[in-house]
Amino acid sequence: MNNFRFDVEKQLGKLGRDIQQFVERVVPLVDEGQDFTPACDITETDEDFDIHIDLPGVSKEEIDLKITQKILSVQGERQTEDGKEPRYVRRERKSGYFSRSFALPDDVDTEQIEAKFKNGVLSIHIPKVEKSDNSKSIDIN
Repeated sequence: MNNFRFDVEKQLGKLGRDIQQFVERVVPLVDEGQDFTPACDITETDEDFDIHIDLPGVSKEEIDLKITQKILSVQGERQTEDGKEPRYVRRERKSGYFSRSFALPDDVDTEQIEAKFKNGVLSIHIPKVEKSDNSKSIDIN
């Protein structure tokens, strides 16, 4: 029985990786033209999803958040503090253009998405809706 369970878990893990690779091909997580990729966390409950994206040094006016056909996109630009490039002795904080895209599942309510920006963290709340069964029987003549 343990071998069967291990095999099922292994196959489900492979399926999950295959689905992630497919989504990344359809909605690339990395845009070749971007300068950095902000870190994010995604949590899920039975009622909702929450996305938290670290954007220190960015104002909310510099963030473009939109949804198009179940794809949530976050784009913007983090400028250097005074707008000009000084001569760096050491540079670890990235600046420039960023972009993140997230494929949303069918069971979310895109009309009720809320976003807040506080202390350099963009928080996006995405409520779920119950899936409706839009199927119906078709009579065969």
